[in-house]
Amino acid sequence: MDVQTLFPGIDKQAPIPLYYQLKQQILRHISEGTLQFGDLLPSEAEICEKLKISRPTVRQAMGDLAAEGYLTRQKGKGTFVARPKIQGGFFQKLQSFEEEMRQRGLVPSTRVLRLALIDGDSRSCDALGIPEGDRVILLERLRFANGEPIVWVETYLPYQRFPRLLAVDFERQSLYRELEHTYLVPVERVVREIEAVNATAREAELLEIQKNAALCFVKTIAYDYDGVPVEYSRAHYRGDRNRFSVELHHT
Repeated sequence: MDVQTLFPGIDKQAPIPLYYQLKQQILRHISEGTLQFGDLLPSEAEICEKLKISRPTVRQAMGDLAAEGYLTRQKGKGTFVARPKIQGGFFQKLQSFEEEMRQRGLVPSTRVLRLALIDGDSRSCDALGIPEGDRVILLERLRFANGEPIVWVETYLPYQRFPRLLAVDFERQSLYRELEHTYLVPVERVVREIEAVNATAREAELLEIQKNAALCFVKTIAYDYDGVPVEYSRAHYRGDRNRFSVELHHT
């Protein structure tokens, strides 16, 4: 798509900053499908020349969109429309990974990397409210959407309370469904913490990204109706493929 088609309404007399006008017009093209994943945008030099605006103005618009995950830059090739991020609502409601992916029209799948009985360390035992060293079940999974790895998650559960979980095929079964149907222990609420981290070599290999790429690191403690912890998990979500939203209400 040429520059004039992309930016037909840049108004240099308007009080709205030019970089913001550029940014909003690109966003509109992406939302309307005029620009789609993999499309190459005109170069910064071409945009500057055609629109008679400065290089820093164009660079700021493109930089903002790249930082927000809408564009991706490839050295020596140019700037392309990025793959759309998966909008995650798991900070707002309780549902399984499978349910959330299917609601978004994606095909979920899971690979179990490890299902084992181990001695709990201070971190997992403290989160589960059990004595340090008590046996815990470690469930390590790599989860996919449309065949693409999205999140690597390590889950810890108290073995004394849920011993039969060691025999479950978690590539086909949902953990929360097993807790509810096998043990009659539905998850009533969860507490989640999120922070930005950089991918280690192992995380990069598992998630098929570059080392030090951005990840969303999410820690979760799930509770039953009596307020007793039933699950502690540590999940690493690909920063380039996930976006999370939170809805707040005035009280």
